[in-house]
Amino acid sequence: MNNFFLKLIFIFSIFFSIASFTAKAQDVNNNLDSAAQIKQEKKIPVYKNIIKVNLTAILLKNYAFQYERVINRKFSFAIQYRTMPTTGLPFKGAILKAVGDNPDTKKTIEDLQLSNYAITPEIRFYVGKKGYGRGFYIAPFYRYVSFTTNHVNIFYDDDAGNQASMKLSGKVTGNTGGILFGVQHGWGKHIVIDSWILGPHYGSGKGDFRGVSSKPLSQKEQDDIIDQINSIDIPVIKKTVDVNANGASVKLDGPWGGFRVGLSLGYKF
Repeated sequence: MNNFFLKLIFIFSIFFSIASFTAKAQDVNNNLDSAAQIKQEKKIPVYKNIIKVNLTAILLKNYAFQYERVINRKFSFAIQYRTMPTTGLPFKGAILKAVGDNPDTKKTIEDLQLSNYAITPEIRFYVGKKGYGRGFYIAPFYRYVSFTTNHVNIFYDDDAGNQASMKLSGKVTGNTGGILFGVQHGWGKHIVIDSWILGPHYGSGKGDFRGVSSKPLSQKEQDDIIDQINSIDIPVIKKTVDVNANGASVKLDGPWGGFRVGLSLGYKF
């Protein structure tokens, strides 16, 4: 009986020795793997500053630049500034085909000159394993945009039956919020390619335009100007028109929105 217990104790001792040795070996392997991973990550420099230019914006006569600051593996902060110098409407030819045969509307579009700028801060969350400004990201953002024009011509018939015009000037501003889905990849050590897959945004906009007549306007001329302005149909936009002998004012108020899509080329350092 004593020999049986001695054998049993001996067998359990061997078992626990083997188990203990296996656990220690596994811990050593895990530590080696973690050390190798850390060593491998240290070989890849983490650049925390990225400056980018939006290539697709140039097609719309815009110049857009973005600065991104990497905070940690998962998060970064970015801010973009976009500007368009005073120029004609982008895709003017396509717009002219869409408006139909109204000669006054066509002439207004042909003569229209505008400029704009936008400021867009965003917070990026990188969901992949790479991180540090690489891989697929989700980015909530806010955008402020301002459009300015001095060339909105309103055509009307004067008391003599001749066509006359009055030029309105002013601006439209919009405040929107949205979320952007995109992918950012590195190309070599310093080059970055940032693809905006889709970034819907929505909010509100306001506009204020004013024009001064070169001569006192009769009541008939004022009524015709009101009719011409009201004939410009802008869906879901509230329009307030005020015309007197000295000129006209138009205020706009309503929803504002759009989509962010594009491709940017950047440099990280």
